Amino acid sequence: MSETLSDIVAVPDRPGVSRWQAVVPGGSVAGAAALRSIIPLWHDLLPPPAPAIWPGVPELTLYVAPQWRRHGIGSRLLDTVRAHTAEPRLFADVAAGAPGEAFCLRHGFRHAGSTRLDLLTYCDVHWAWLGEMVDAEPSGYRLIHRTGILPAMRRVEELRQSPSRTAEAVLTATETDGDLAAYAVAVVGALSPNRARQYGPAVLPDHRGRRLGVWVNAALIQRLREVHPHVDEIETHTDEGDTHLLAVREHLGFRPSGRTHRYELALP
Repeated sequence: MSETLSDIVAVPDRPGVSRWQAVVPGGSVAGAAALRSIIPLWHDLLPPPAPAIWPGVPELTLYVAPQWRRHGIGSRLLDTVRAHTAEPRLFADVAAGAPGEAFCLRHGFRHAGSTRLDLLTYCDVHWAWLGEMVDAEPSGYRLIHRTGILPAMRRVEELRQSPSRTAEAVLTATETDGDLAAYAVAVVGALSPNRARQYGPAVLPDHRGRRLGVWVNAALIQRLREVHPHVDEIETHTDEGDTHLLAVREHLGFRPSGRTHRYELALP
């Protein structure tokens, strides 16, 4: 591996996200890295959505263009990221079998779990069918919709109590007698301008068996299209052993798009 001279430059991003680019002579961008706090959206009565995640732990994304790999650029980006976080660990999600796995292992990351990546593309959604599903309101429950700014709001209750205004996090929940029963959340802008990442659906224990998860997820897809019309894809990450949640998402049109491995790096 030969070292390539490059400048690591911080670039502006939205609040809560730090981003850097590796710029090589001539001004080309050879790679980029970003660090953002993992968004652990959950309710106090439910466990966090992924046991390996702690609130505020940074998530790393790092990419080097193929023609610039094996020139030390990824290592320099990672060194920059490590120098700018005070947290004791960070995580990275890597597509199974991708070059990033070897990079992680070479730099001291450990394997911390596997998930299935599912993708819903709007061109595959039967909107009339989805609308009928949303309109079939279970007796005693009602839908609410809220939006909020992350990372200021990390718990469902914070989003649920926030004023509704256009923002990056979109919450769809169902209530009965004023109490939360189920919810799903989508976050816009963390991945790409046209793709949202979904968390949930999650149903509180006393309300299971009423198909609230399917209902609230269908309503979230519909609502997201209304408040963020530029979004045309939704991705989810699901533990491969969670067959119920996988079935809910498949019913709504999500299709397997790959597997990801989560890697953890302990920082000194």
